[in-house]
Amino acid sequence: MRAKLQQADGIAYRSSTSSIWRYMWKYKALYLITLPGIVYYLIFKYIPLGASFIAFKDYNIFKGVWGSPWVGLEHFERMFRHADFLRIFKNTVIIGGLDILFAFPAPIILALLLNEVRIVMYKRIVQTVIYMPHFLSWVIISGIAVGILSPSTGVVNQFLGWLGIEPIYFLGENSYIRTILITSGIWKEVGWGTIIYLAALAGINPDLYEAAEIDGANRWKQTLAITVPSILPTIVILFLLKIGDFLDFGFERVWVFLNPLTYENGEILDTYIYRAGLLQQEYSFTTAVGMFKSIIGLTLLVLANKLSRKATGESLF
Repeated sequence: MRAKLQQADGIAYRSSTSSIWRYMWKYKALYLITLPGIVYYLIFKYIPLGASFIAFKDYNIFKGVWGSPWVGLEHFERMFRHADFLRIFKNTVIIGGLDILFAFPAPIILALLLNEVRIVMYKRIVQTVIYMPHFLSWVIISGIAVGILSPSTGVVNQFLGWLGIEPIYFLGENSYIRTILITSGIWKEVGWGTIIYLAALAGINPDLYEAAEIDGANRWKQTLAITVPSILPTIVILFLLKIGDFLDFGFERVWVFLNPLTYENGEILDTYIYRAGLLQQEYSFTTAVGMFKSIIGLTLLVLANKLSRKATGESLF
């Protein structure tokens, strides 16, 4: 009896494996398209995790990973004792919080506005215009910002001059650097983020709007009662992903705007890791900083995921 059961299990397993391979072969084009993305994440995301333990070593490039001595939590203790760490961590939290507060809702609002446009040609032109900045590098974005905010030839300062206000060196003022980082990010990415929400809006059943219109609901009430609840699962999932990247604001996005005059309010963990890790060759110390940042991000993601599951029923896992 047992032999028959084992034989049946073996046949079922082979059948299941064969079905999987047939399914993959049927959709081989889709799997081929995903291959570059898989290779990218393997090389730049997963393989480097294998050397994360150098955060607990005094890494020396001549001794190698295995030859470097263990130092335990020394680098983590040094991180919390570092004079600038609290300031840099505070900057990262503030800038990340402002990004969630202002940048995250921007594509949602823009998608809702575009969804109300009935002139198809105008809608397509607006979509094309707002998508374009996404394909520009941060170096180009910073060059545009320098040209716009220049104290001598910038459009903004020329306008201020017409109002009788003295020119302001925006990129050299600590008080403006966070605003510049957030607004430039919104301008660059708001159009790209709108694509996802427009796709979600396209999936809403038109019969719902017709029924609401018969009941006397205007466009604003239809938006609140139908549109927003219908795209809420998409909003929740993207918000959870945003929470996971809370401290990962982006190195290039900040580095191109940073200068010695704006270090006080503009430097974040990513730029500090670059300066200390690559320029000063403190590999173990900056690995500890990166590990600390990853642990905070993972903790926030798990907590937000649990709260989302209880509050809305939507979650990543």
